[in-house]
Amino acid sequence: MADEAVWPTNPLRLIRRDDHLLAVHKPAGLLVHRSPIDRHETEFALQHARALNGGEHVYPVHRLDRPTSGLLLFARDPDTASRVGEAFMAGEVGKTYLAVVRGWTPDSGVIDQPLRDKAIDRRDDRVQALREARTRYRRLAVCEIPVAIERYPASRYSLLELQPESGRQHQLRRHMQHISHPIIGDTNYGRTRHNHYFAGRFGGGRLMLASTRLQLRHPHTGLLLTLSAAPEQSFMQVLSLFPDMSEDALAALAEQPSVTSALADCRSGREGR
Repeated sequence: MADEAVWPTNPLRLIRRDDHLLAVHKPAGLLVHRSPIDRHETEFALQHARALNGGEHVYPVHRLDRPTSGLLLFARDPDTASRVGEAFMAGEVGKTYLAVVRGWTPDSGVIDQPLRDKAIDRRDDRVQALREARTRYRRLAVCEIPVAIERYPASRYSLLELQPESGRQHQLRRHMQHISHPIIGDTNYGRTRHNHYFAGRFGGGRLMLASTRLQLRHPHTGLLLTLSAAPEQSFMQVLSLFPDMSEDALAALAEQPSVTSALADCRSGREGR
């Protein structure tokens, strides 16, 4: 299982490093930083990012859930951290994810559903205020497999591009559950039978959610910066379920060159077997 992974070497993949920013790919199962919920954990993306920064301190400017893999951005100095953090808070950073979900979704849509923050401490039973939350989604591909996982003789899935317009806790996972298309591998908001099927078929369970692109103005030059990171192999394996992607889907993925390249490598490997 991804949550039980052990990394004998640095698990982060360096995407970009300049005088002010450090962008990496975080694998599924790795916490970004220490959390009261996971007090027993001793390994974090923050410490591995510091190693990629020559041992110097780095500053997280956003976060990914532990089971979510993908693009993670750090600042290399406090001033940059403040500027980029403000851009995230103001909704000035474009965030793109890929997800595999249960069922066939509509072609595209907007999920406008307020969410309550989750208490950091499970013993805190105070009711949190509802906060505005919006997510745009676009369907890239669908598949149907001849396996009866629930009450139907076949099971359907969609590959989605997700773009959150806000940054609420577990927003994408909760929004997909809200429209009855939960993300595969989601143990909190997903469907257990589907999660078990994917874990058995692909040799280990993981959340099928990956951060693949960030777009923002560089905090010091003002130039538009596009960062892209291909999903890790455990994610790409599952995309073998979608062999016939439409031209629109391929065009959407072409906007993320690293993802397109990884998909081509994945398909090439299958054809060579």
